[in-house]
Amino acid sequence: MRIAFKFLNSSRTMSTSTNGTKHKVVLPKPSPKIAGQPKDVWSMVNEAAADAQKSLPFPVINLGQGFFSYNPPEFAIKAAQDALNDVSCNQYSHTKGRPSLRQALAAAYEPSFGRKVDWETEVVVTSGANEGMFSAFTAFLTEGDEVIVFEPFFDQYISNIQLPGGKVVYVPLIPPPDNDKRTVSSAEWTVDFDNLKSKISPRTKMIVVNSPHNPVGKVFSRDELLKIGEFAVENNIIVLSDEVYDRLYYTPFTRIATLSPELAQLTLTVGSAGKTFSATGWRVGWLIGNPELIKHVSAAHTRICFAVNSPLQEGTATALREAMKPENTFFQDHVESYKTKMKNFNRIWDELGLTYTNPEGGYFVLVNFSKVKIPEGYVFPVDVTTNRAKDFQMAYWLIKELGVVTIPPTEFYLPEHAHLADKYLRFAICKTDDYLEQAVERLRLLKPYIQN
Repeated sequence: MRIAFKFLNSSRTMSTSTNGTKHKVVLPKPSPKIAGQPKDVWSMVNEAAADAQKSLPFPVINLGQGFFSYNPPEFAIKAAQDALNDVSCNQYSHTKGRPSLRQALAAAYEPSFGRKVDWETEVVVTSGANEGMFSAFTAFLTEGDEVIVFEPFFDQYISNIQLPGGKVVYVPLIPPPDNDKRTVSSAEWTVDFDNLKSKISPRTKMIVVNSPHNPVGKVFSRDELLKIGEFAVENNIIVLSDEVYDRLYYTPFTRIATLSPELAQLTLTVGSAGKTFSATGWRVGWLIGNPELIKHVSAAHTRICFAVNSPLQEGTATALREAMKPENTFFQDHVESYKTKMKNFNRIWDELGLTYTNPEGGYFVLVNFSKVKIPEGYVFPVDVTTNRAKDFQMAYWLIKELGVVTIPPTEFYLPEHAHLADKYLRFAICKTDDYLEQAVERLRLLKPYIQN
């Protein structure tokens, strides 16, 4: 039997021949939840960077995506390597996660939770924090259920909510009105609680809180979390607390699950080995919470991917136990290292006279580019100008002319709220000090384009 396929221009029709009989095949349409999406920001900037590298006389510097340019600590790498020699680590692990990792996670969270954590019923290990959150949405959302998300948002939230049939309800964080004139703290990006309250409806099933926040760097204060928690408890809303940057904060950090017994019952706390140990490729995450919530998340997780890779679970377990030892200063050193990185990198904005949002946590910096003027008549591709805010043009120009990759934050907003962030660009500083110093030197090339 010979089958010959002939694609007809850009249509989805194919001509086939089977035993001499011709058939016209029309490929089924994909789900509208997948098809028709505009090109994502990651594809756009990476394509622009690859194209820019062909003409630039120096290497492109990538401060766009939040991946690290250095390895995890040696004790974590050794733990992962050793795990490969363990027969059990090369086979399926329990769908809820290896007991060793769940026990290590329970022990790691107990000091901040202020209570005993039952590793058997309160912890589930997932294929990265992202799959964990998708499992949570899949477990609790039915068609039309609503989830409140603060803008700017981690973009994966949206598809993770919509794929199970949920509806996203957006509440923007409000930047300080004078952020053009001065450098501000991420704490000054505030929640309009009247707006938040107005968005709660009988269909509201969940609310997502990301603290420390990507990309603002905001660490939600205890008072802010108490207000959010009050709404959650009054309306029986699950709080999905995305705390993947919980080992990287520069101001007091509060876990919302610790604020009251009622919130402890309603909160799913999300964590990530990728962020904790600078190992985003490991794809090991977890959720901790009320056993009655976790059992449903675990059931969804089992159907989505069944089990997480065993060697890196074991490596994470060993690394956590090592990092929690009193004599190991990794977590403290990590924070101090990022304080230094922030200070050294952000000096370029002070030098150029550009304002920025000084983060309280995480490793992103939002920089105000309203004073930077792109030369008149500069030509942009259609993808950058069609239905895109002006920060996309600034990001593209910066890549093509200076060879510095950054992310336009309006990608993390509804179009009607894009004006709140269209003057900013997001920089990821989870890089080596030498790499950041190269970026500083490159960014000095902005001087001729700055208008005061």
